[in-house]
Amino acid sequence: MKNFTLAFVVLFHIISCGSESGSITIVPREEGVQEQPVNENPSEESGAASEFDDGVMRNLSSVEIVAEMKTGWNLGNSLDAEGPDETFWGNPATTQAMIDEVSNRGFNTLRVPVTWRFHQGDAPSYTIEESWFDRVEEVVNYGRANNMYVIINVHHDDPWIIPTYEKGDEVKDRLSKLWTQIANRFKNYSDYLIFETLNEPRFENSPEEWTGGTLEGRDMVNQYHQVSLDAIRATGGNNSLRQIMISTYAASTLSLAMDALIVPNDDQRTIISLHSYFPFPFTLEGTDSTWGTDEDKAQLGAEMDRIKAKFTDNGKAVVLGEWASGNQSNLDDRIAHATFYAQAAAERGFSSVWWDNGNSNVSNDGLAIFNRQNLTWPFGEIADIIVEANK
Repeated sequence: MKNFTLAFVVLFHIISCGSESGSITIVPREEGVQEQPVNENPSEESGAASEFDDGVMRNLSSVEIVAEMKTGWNLGNSLDAEGPDETFWGNPATTQAMIDEVSNRGFNTLRVPVTWRFHQGDAPSYTIEESWFDRVEEVVNYGRANNMYVIINVHHDDPWIIPTYEKGDEVKDRLSKLWTQIANRFKNYSDYLIFETLNEPRFENSPEEWTGGTLEGRDMVNQYHQVSLDAIRATGGNNSLRQIMISTYAASTLSLAMDALIVPNDDQRTIISLHSYFPFPFTLEGTDSTWGTDEDKAQLGAEMDRIKAKFTDNGKAVVLGEWASGNQSNLDDRIAHATFYAQAAAERGFSSVWWDNGNSNVSNDGLAIFNRQNLTWPFGEIADIIVEANK
């Protein structure tokens, strides 16, 4: 998500860690979990990543990890801002106190969207600024200090991640080098840290941007996931076992997009990442402020069932990495929607992560439920409802 209202009218159907020996050992795996190759001669292998993370990789499947992730909260429009620093879109610099408050409210997962292009050097190395890495890791540790699952990704880098055959080789080279650096930086973190290869991968401003893309676009998104996952796994250590989130084209739940997704290498330590702002007129567009009829519930239930039938019923774990509803002075309807949505997701085994952009004002993009300025909850009722649904 960006910090402005999107101008489209389409509904999203949408282990053990040998810290002292300096090597990873894998305990006998549970049925159905594919063992990943392990670096036999690691140079910087697993151990405590920081004072907040012990570096332990448990032998848990993707489904088991997602069951523990439960309800999450997005630190939106901060480290993903399209500018020189995290305050560029008007949010304050993130603090430990903010994330403490989010954790104390009951959220189990912190998604930290990150935009890298303003802090990445030129070809051929595409080196990430050390100061930016330090800041991203500092925020990751805010979550880990609260024993939260933390997701980091490649977010608003769409201007250069163009899914076309013409741009493919250039993009894959840069993506591979980007993810190699990220993976090496966070290699020693435990399985409470999750990588998400891409956010809403798509060809920006194309006619098919939000309708599932073209055959070429969907093919290239699969190739970009492949090169990203391969780069992460190649760094070895804990990254041989780390859970990696893989999104459909534009993270859409349209059947066209879901059917086209290919999990790289049939990797069993992957999680399907989807964004479902459903129904769009109510959640984002701001053209319908009411929700809660039997028909509304049936349609949202059908949206969840489509996701379950495609992925969960076939053994793939699902994280709804973004969902929310905008403030239209319609609190009762937002509560009704959030109650049904969170419960429906939990019943189907999905983890769901509220998109909070820091703006709680009455507007199409007033999606915040937490005030980062004064650490209060202007929409605490919504927060409590969605946390309770996953207990």
